Amino acid sequence: MDKKVKTKAVIIYYIYSILLVAGMTISGLFFRKSIEPVNFTVLYLVIVVMSAIWWGTGPSILSTVLGVMAFDFFFVPPYNSFAVDDLRYLYTFVGFFVIAIAVCFLASRVRKQAIEAGEREARTAVLYRFSSELAACETSNEVLGIIRKNVGEIMGCSVAVFMAEEPAAYDNDFPVNEHENSIAGWVYKNGTAAGRGTDTLRSAQGLYVPLNTAQGTAGAMGIYFRDERPVLEAKEMDLLNALASQSAVAVQRAKLGDATRQMELAKQTEKLQATLLNSISHDLRTPLVSITGALSTLKQDYGAIEEKARKELVENAYEESMHLNRLVANLLDMTRVEAGTLKINIKPCELRDVIGASLQTLKDKLDKRDVKINIPEDIFEIPMDFSLMMRVFINLIDNAAKYSAADSSIEISAEKQENEVLINVIDHGFGIPAGDLEHIFDKFYRAVKPRQVSGTGLGLSICKGIVEAHHGRIWAANNKDQGAVIKVLLPLQEKEKGN
Repeated sequence: MDKKVKTKAVIIYYIYSILLVAGMTISGLFFRKSIEPVNFTVLYLVIVVMSAIWWGTGPSILSTVLGVMAFDFFFVPPYNSFAVDDLRYLYTFVGFFVIAIAVCFLASRVRKQAIEAGEREARTAVLYRFSSELAACETSNEVLGIIRKNVGEIMGCSVAVFMAEEPAAYDNDFPVNEHENSIAGWVYKNGTAAGRGTDTLRSAQGLYVPLNTAQGTAGAMGIYFRDERPVLEAKEMDLLNALASQSAVAVQRAKLGDATRQMELAKQTEKLQATLLNSISHDLRTPLVSITGALSTLKQDYGAIEEKARKELVENAYEESMHLNRLVANLLDMTRVEAGTLKINIKPCELRDVIGASLQTLKDKLDKRDVKINIPEDIFEIPMDFSLMMRVFINLIDNAAKYSAADSSIEISAEKQENEVLINVIDHGFGIPAGDLEHIFDKFYRAVKPRQVSGTGLGLSICKGIVEAHHGRIWAANNKDQGAVIKVLLPLQEKEKGN
């Protein structure tokens, strides 16, 4: 509590004691003739006890002195005078004063003990709430946020938590500068409190305490009072140290948790890289073997091979080279999507042109397919990156062809929905198992199919990244009859960057 506030409160307590004695005296005057004077000492003694319990030692001593004076002046003959006709009243005065003082100190001690018990209970409740919130945190950022919030509210100050010489988290009005950072670094290194209110580096604006654990110092916590209040009292310093102790354990635990998660992530990354290498090596090797086989056959026996066979070998090599080209393009696209470096050049494009160009690229694979296109006349230009969206539809149409019978049809339709257009790529093939619908856009994920289909499992993941870069959505569903449908929802108006 601020000293000015405490002084004001103490003065009020003394005034209350005076008013209590005055009220007792005025009330007693009405019964002065009907009650023996000595009996009034008991009433004044009650006033002393009340003052001691409610307001402490000082106000109760004042009420004792005023009570003796008021008793002598108003209730002992001669009235309205401090003179005494009967000397026996002097013993009464002394006895009352001694008993009142003794009661005063005993009652004040009880009051002090009650206040201390209440403070301990409040402190225990505060620390329990603080520890409960820290226990619910998993990451270092969450822990640091809880520390700042709770310590700031409990101590009424701005808070910063330092790791080495740099603040890991701090309130906006905390004085973060080279001088304060160096002091926090010294506290972190030496494990001793420093700064304002201490005997070490007292020129600092903030007070810094170490976050000590059994494994060493986990960091340093700084507190800064905006009103430039004086040094903390002993009980406030004890509370701060208790908060720092709990914070230290939580920070250390969060560090270990972060390290464990990093190790787990590294393991998963290593496993993913192994899966990627295995998948890519197999999927890249297949077209390369076909191309190499066709070209080596042509090189060795070109003259002995009939014209028709030569043409088939060349066409096979060309198809496999296009397949290889798409695999490499998908890998590059996935790299750009994950790195956040995918550059899109959005401008109004005809949806029919994008789909037409995609079908032209896949014309050899779709040579015997019945592709039905149903795009209403009122759907004109859509803001998109032509080449990237063409990549999306190439992947979607290629998937539809791979996961359906060779003689089944593929449908591409579009419809307006307020300020968006919904595009459907529909096949009449095997469909998608219900458990796979939410995962088929995950990287390297391949749905369970009735027959083996080649692929890296990147196509739909790339489609998702490109569509979301256009502020759209993509998801999968099954047809009522047979097959699957991939739905792409794109805005009809270009959104501003950052929205």
